[in-house]
Order: sequence, then structure tokens, then C-alpha cells
Amino acid sequence: MTAALLEALRSGAAELELRLSDAQIGQLLDYLALIQKWNKVYNLTALRDPAEMLTHHLLDSLAVIGPLRRQLRGHQPADGLGLRLLDVGSGAGLPGVVIAICCPDVAVSCVDTVAKKVSFIQQAAISLKLPNLKGLHARVENLDDHYDVVCSRAFASLADFTAWSRSALAPAGVWLAMKAKHPTDELAALPAGVEVFHVEQLSVPGLDAQRCLVWLRASSRQVPQVKPSPQRNVPRETKPRPKPRSSCLTLHPLFPKNSPCLALPITVRLSSPSSSFC
Repeated sequence: MTAALLEALRSGAAELELRLSDAQIGQLLDYLALIQKWNKVYNLTALRDPAEMLTHHLLDSLAVIGPLRRQLRGHQPADGLGLRLLDVGSGAGLPGVVIAICCPDVAVSCVDTVAKKVSFIQQAAISLKLPNLKGLHARVENLDDHYDVVCSRAFASLADFTAWSRSALAPAGVWLAMKAKHPTDELAALPAGVEVFHVEQLSVPGLDAQRCLVWLRASSRQVPQVKPSPQRNVPRETKPRPKPRSSCLTLHPLFPKNSPCLALPITVRLSSPSSSFC
């Protein structure tokens, strides 16, 4: 930990109007040193220069602390016990580890599909003595727990981020997406079940780049569905039923009309009802 990094961190925190204790400042710099150490073996981040890592990683993540604290003020935890935050696609723990350091009353879970990155998060929780931090090796869509805040930093499009993590969001929870410039096209592509309630521009000390926060929540507004018209009871076309054939045949004796031998008609019962005569 050099004096230059310490001074730059203190100055940046003051510019962001963050009151951090000496212990928290020390944890942030120890976290930065831990990333540098692991980067020698594992490719956690692309940056290697400590000064760039301070601005692009620490101060960039610290810029979300103030807005997050304001959003959580008065928020009732989903489980009634404590506030829970999920960092999706956390990588090296940005911003999850920074949030865990600055917000000790928030239980932070960092989920990632890469095992080595989750191992780093677990090691950071031990080394930095952060009982409110843990790593999860899983896909976010497979998680069973619910969180008050589901956040991401340069993870995916807003539509994919909200779709994949929707099952992890508590009923009254919110999404927090850290973006570079204002994501106009991504906002237009959001489904009907997700609404944006705030977009906040950020200014990161020492970083000449655009940054913004997008706050979202689940909406009761759904895509209207066209219901099929009810099927009418149309009577089937019926054909007249054929008259049943008689099983009996009446034979008239062939005698002259005025013959004294005129006899009564003779009725013969056929053996099969389907029999016919031409």
C-alpha cells in the first residue's frame, strides 16, 4: 500500500461524499493488493497498473455506494431479517466486494460461473474479514434465494440481465445495472414485465468516461394476449336415418281376382334382416 494510492483513495471517496473509516480504507487497499496477487496466476482483470485499477475498479465501484444507500433507506428486507444483495457475473468481486466493505449491514453474495473467480471471492471474504460476503459458483437462473437488490456491472444487456435473474429478485426488490453511457437501445428492448424507474448519471473521480446507473423493477404490466373466441355450439349436419328394413316379406298368392281359391296373404320371416329381393 503506497502513500499515493492511499491519498488517491481518500480524495476520491471525499469527492463521492462517502464517509469511510480508516478500517474500510485499509480493506479497500488490501482488496486491491489481493487482486494484484491473484492476477499473477489467474486472469481476474485485464488491468495490471495499480493506479488504473484504483480508478477503474475501486472508485468506479465506490460511485454506486451513495445511490445504493439512498435506495435502501427505509426498504424492508424480503426475509424480515436483513438486506440482501446479489452481484451477478461478479468476476473479481466488482462491485460486490466493495459494497460488502462499505455496507456491512448488507449481506452480499457474488455469483459467477467461473470457479476460480468464486474461489477468489471466498478468499477475499476470509482475508478482509467480511462475514457479510460469500461467493456462489452457479448460474444465476438456478438460484433459489431471493434478494432485495440484484446488481451487475457490465454483465449483459438489460433484457438478458433481468430475464436471467428474475427468479432471484424478491417481490419488492430492485435491479441495479451499472452501465457506461446511457443505454437507450437496451431500454427500448426491455419486455413489458420490467420497468425503469430511474436512470442516474455518475461521475467517477479520475475517470474521464461516461457512467450511469439504471434502476429497474418488476412490473405488473404484461403483454396483452389475444384470447381465442369461444367456440360456438353449431349443430352438426345430420343425414336422415334410413328406414330399417323389415325382416318379414309378405307374399300374395297368384290367383285370379275373382277366383274362389283366393287365399289370405302369406307372411314369411327371413333369416337375416339384411336380405333383399330384386
